[in-house]
Amino acid sequence: MRKYGKVIVQSSSSKFWAFQTFFLSISLSLVFGLLSQTILSSMGALFASIAIGVFIFCSVLFDMIGIAAASADEDTFKLWHKEGVKGARVGLKLCRNSEKVCSFCADVVGDICSTLCGAGGACVVVALTKSLESAALNILISVFVSAFIASITIFFKAIMKERALNNSNAIMLKLGVILEKTIYRQKKEKCDKNS
Repeated sequence: MRKYGKVIVQSSSSKFWAFQTFFLSISLSLVFGLLSQTILSSMGALFASIAIGVFIFCSVLFDMIGIAAASADEDTFKLWHKEGVKGARVGLKLCRNSEKVCSFCADVVGDICSTLCGAGGACVVVALTKSLESAALNILISVFVSAFIASITIFFKAIMKERALNNSNAIMLKLGVILEKTIYRQKKEKCDKNS
């Protein structure tokens, strides 16, 4: 995306990324939707609640990464990269692709986790209301569970957003170190073997 004065012009690569995100979201949503319908539906209230906690944690964590990527200072990472700071090389790549990182973390992963939280919440509601005959009580429990999941997610996201904005460079540097030791290390080893 290039800025000319006040006019923003989208490049073809950003449009292509939007289509990639669209198909990636559909694919992941279908996969995790099937998993939620098969696995979560057979869980009891306790295991479904634990699963909801995991999904909320993932949603908050990736939301924090997305915000940190969007607000990190690229010049700082350029300086760190020149100084040979660990994680700065990958961190610089993430900063240069902040739109993609933010879109994937906040939109794709966040939406999928929200869907899974909804499926887990439905399992909890079913487990809590299966012996109840009152329709009004069933609706009340369903609304309460949904509201509780939403409020917990919003609460932790609000805390993490402030932390992500105030410590964006540190977060991206830590992520860069983790990726250098895992994904990028494996890629480097494959390139060395091929060469």
